[in-house]
Amino acid sequence: MNPRHDNTRQHILETGHRIIAGKGFSSVGLNEILTAAGVPKGSFYHYFASKEQFGQTLLQSYFDFRLAAMDTLLGNTGSSGGERLINYWQRWQESQCDECIDPKCLVVKLAAEVADLSDAMRLTLRDGTDRIVARIAAVIEEGMADGSLPALDARPAAQTLYQLWLGASLIGKLHRNSQSLENAMAFTRKLLAR
Repeated sequence: MNPRHDNTRQHILETGHRIIAGKGFSSVGLNEILTAAGVPKGSFYHYFASKEQFGQTLLQSYFDFRLAAMDTLLGNTGSSGGERLINYWQRWQESQCDECIDPKCLVVKLAAEVADLSDAMRLTLRDGTDRIVARIAAVIEEGMADGSLPALDARPAAQTLYQLWLGASLIGKLHRNSQSLENAMAFTRKLLAR
């Protein structure tokens, strides 16, 4: 273990996240991650039984972090449900927008790639995205209750919005511009307008 890292497991996950977010899962070998992390192969296998388990743990860690950030942003009870939801999408737009080159979202980066490679990773992605959609649906319900959002079927609306933003992020990566995210924001505002 490199003495500058107190938690080797977490350091391997953070290093792997950075590399995999840029290159994808399949094209990154363990040696690349371990060399960048400065840890021996034995350390990896102490914490992870396989690259697949590492990928699953990486995704779970990513969702835990994202969901905690969502809870903080969406839990601001000083704002209406509608305001909190628009704030969430604005943050998404800002975080994905650096000309859509720098990868930010592991769901956008890995969903299509690993869905057919690893059932364990697919299920982790599915469950994580379901948890995100549930949080969005809850805020839609709160917004309808406080009068800041129109009457919507909360769960399908949340699913559709999340799919819209994932797709816009992917298209932004293809075009290397923010137009798709701007379009997603315009549509979101229109859908959520009272």
